[in-house]
Amino acid sequence: MAYRAPVKEIEFLLNDILGAGQLAQTDLFAEATPDVASAILSEAAKLAEEVLAPLNVAGDQTPAKLENGIVRCSPGFAEGYRTVAEGGWVGMNASVENGGMGLPMTLTVAVNEMMSSACLALALNPLMTQGQIEALEHHASDQIKAIYLEKLISGQWCGTMNITEPQAGTDVGALSTKATDNGDGSYAITGQKVFISWGDQDIAENICHLVLARLPGAAKGTRGISLFIVPKYIPDENGNPGIANTLHTVSLEHKLGLHGSPTAVMAFEAAKGWRVDAENAGMAAMFTMMNNARLGVGIQGLSQAEAAFQKALEYAGERKQGAVPIENGTGTIVDHADVRRNLMTMKTLTMGARAICLDTALSLDLARALDGVEAEKHSARAAFLTPIAKAFGTDIGCMVSDIGIQVHGGMGYIEETGATQFYRDVRVTTIYEGTNGIQAMDLVGRKMKDKGQASFSLLSEIGLTAAIAMETAPDLGAFLAAAETSLTVTTRYMVEAEMNDRFAGAAPFLRAYGLALTGHYLLKSALADPSRMPLARFHIRQMMQQVDALCSAAREGATPLYALDMDGLAS
Repeated sequence: MAYRAPVKEIEFLLNDILGAGQLAQTDLFAEATPDVASAILSEAAKLAEEVLAPLNVAGDQTPAKLENGIVRCSPGFAEGYRTVAEGGWVGMNASVENGGMGLPMTLTVAVNEMMSSACLALALNPLMTQGQIEALEHHASDQIKAIYLEKLISGQWCGTMNITEPQAGTDVGALSTKATDNGDGSYAITGQKVFISWGDQDIAENICHLVLARLPGAAKGTRGISLFIVPKYIPDENGNPGIANTLHTVSLEHKLGLHGSPTAVMAFEAAKGWRVDAENAGMAAMFTMMNNARLGVGIQGLSQAEAAFQKALEYAGERKQGAVPIENGTGTIVDHADVRRNLMTMKTLTMGARAICLDTALSLDLARALDGVEAEKHSARAAFLTPIAKAFGTDIGCMVSDIGIQVHGGMGYIEETGATQFYRDVRVTTIYEGTNGIQAMDLVGRKMKDKGQASFSLLSEIGLTAAIAMETAPDLGAFLAAAETSLTVTTRYMVEAEMNDRFAGAAPFLRAYGLALTGHYLLKSALADPSRMPLARFHIRQMMQQVDALCSAAREGATPLYALDMDGLAS
């Protein structure tokens, strides 16, 4: 199957549903007109289809290897990466002052979807660098910016994020990596980090590691953590890679998927680094990178859903098995009601995940481009949508790629068809950058500190769509309105409930929100283009029926989860 970038679908969402054209009306993004956006998306589509997609299977079948201390990447990855870097795609939304394009995050997200659908293992590399660029732009000193930003933005150098340690995963505050002041403005970083995506490779001149470490005497927990930039090769007086730093790759992980992406265990042995943040404020700086990455990971989930759907649809349109006598039938398995249900499910959920991710990015852009109350409103909206984009996007990636295997039948279980790679590659996205359980807890915890105002504001948008639909599709408007009511009741519950009761219902609450938002976007799309009404009708009358049940489950509290002790669970 040849991947085809969904440019028209993305443009329809941006221009006709989400109103991304308003970005060009701001001073910050005045040059990001719809025509410019269209040209960028078309070029990105060519890159994805012609350069990256042919590398996907090679990366899966010939993983990155550690040989004599050197990581050798999958065949063609170096050339593919250079094409990405030379095209300026790494620094799309980086500031113009530092050599970037200064484009909206909304366009970056759309481009990253296409690159990730084409070859997720390779596309993960520039995503990590983009997150590092944003962290340095917001938190680093002018000296660090002068040394690193231009080369990261150009793609000459790559960036990584070093947080996790063997004993400190989600509990970042338990990390033990140490930083000692060298007395010359630099620090000696000592410790080991695990699960470092693209921690080492042979495709860029230098690798810049952002490392969380603790200074002597610093407070315990996350309050005592600082952030350091630790390059593989220490820049010389001209800013070029100089002597090798005292760090190395201990090993590469053997993984279920993403074989072309080297996931390293990194050892830092008094490696030279420079502090990025104010002392003991590392988590604030790292969260800048992590929030960028969380939306990016949601896009990764979406990307594999799109790729899996395309492959399943192609197969269903070719495979002949038990013809069904229906009007205008094809004589292939796509005529079977169950196969059609699977394909409709894949398509509508993929469309919903895409809309959520693009809407999140648009809110981030508007928060940057506007001032005062409007900026605060969009910032709160983006913050609330981010955990939904990450968790729902990656859950849907897993679900849709799993359904794609089912559509293929027995052949879906055979590696040669390629259907399994989407599931194997996407499965980790529900885990890294904060598990989806953590995202759900964030949604009902930190994101409810405003007493639910961001949630209620978003629900009012859903309610408006439902009200508008009452004239042309009253049944769908009524279903969407009912979903809004269920989520409103549940938001009120979350605001008042004890924290562990919130956490107990967090996952179903987030899933309910994702399904309702999907119905909202699909119905808006159908009102703008009546040919899309069958998709909205399918999702709202069938898939979205789950919203009320999920909300009911979300309000059950924690008591049922602790009704069994360990012996009871084991018996």
